[in-house]
Amino acid sequence: METKNNLMLGLPKGSLEESTIRLFAKAGFEITKSSRSYRPSFDDGDLDGRFVRAQEVSRYVEHGYFDCGLTGQDWVRENGSDVVEVCDLVYSRASRRRSKWVVAVPEAAAIQGVKDLEGKRIATEVVHLTREYLKANNVSAEVEFSWGATEVKVPDLVDAIVDLTETGNSLRANKLRIIDTVMETNTVLIANREAWEMPEKRAKIEQISLLLQAALEAHSKVGLKLNIQRKKLDSILNALPALRNPTINRLTDEAWVAIDVIVDEKVVREIIPELKAHGAEGIVEYPLNKVVY
Repeated sequence: METKNNLMLGLPKGSLEESTIRLFAKAGFEITKSSRSYRPSFDDGDLDGRFVRAQEVSRYVEHGYFDCGLTGQDWVRENGSDVVEVCDLVYSRASRRRSKWVVAVPEAAAIQGVKDLEGKRIATEVVHLTREYLKANNVSAEVEFSWGATEVKVPDLVDAIVDLTETGNSLRANKLRIIDTVMETNTVLIANREAWEMPEKRAKIEQISLLLQAALEAHSKVGLKLNIQRKKLDSILNALPALRNPTINRLTDEAWVAIDVIVDEKVVREIIPELKAHGAEGIVEYPLNKVVY
């Protein structure tokens, strides 16, 4: 364990790298690095860290090289790491959805379910997870580690694969079909157990957790401000359930009030015309960086 006061942070290098840097920026932490550097610079003097492969982060956190880090739930479980899972952070390289480790087989294969994997050969990056899955289903099969490009190994080299997917598009493009899900996963903030018991480090980890979650919560939401005649207030609130529990402020003109509310961005195009139809004026939509409930 590092003895200095800086919090050592493990950041995922690879597919999550750029989206993680953007998330931290939205949370208020600027991270800069050169293209070939594994050591980032932070605009927060209390932070230090390294970029390493997501597959390795949980081991380094468990062993104390990092006080905390971001990695997938899948890699925590695959490595059997004894760490504190501080919070879920549902984001990835391309979306804000959970990913899945799935069992996939060639479209023409006779394999229809997990029981049909008996005696078969399976390639995957998550050997431990796959063996756990097979054991839970009382199936005996050979599981081999795959260094990548797992989709191209069926049917010539193996009978099935366990691969990570968000949409399944890549599997379908390779003429594979999914027969089962091994586990769902998302990014998590994890902490070393010893660091978690240190008040100063725990406070800093909790600060990072709060701000990262707030940044993600704000991703799909916007703020709306509008003015409405007081006599129309009840009708506009009743007509628009999305405006439940808004902030209502008095204006200089006692006959009018101002409403401030947070809504899902995807419904704004429907809400704004309704607001206008109910007599709202001065409607302003504004972006959000963080939302803390």
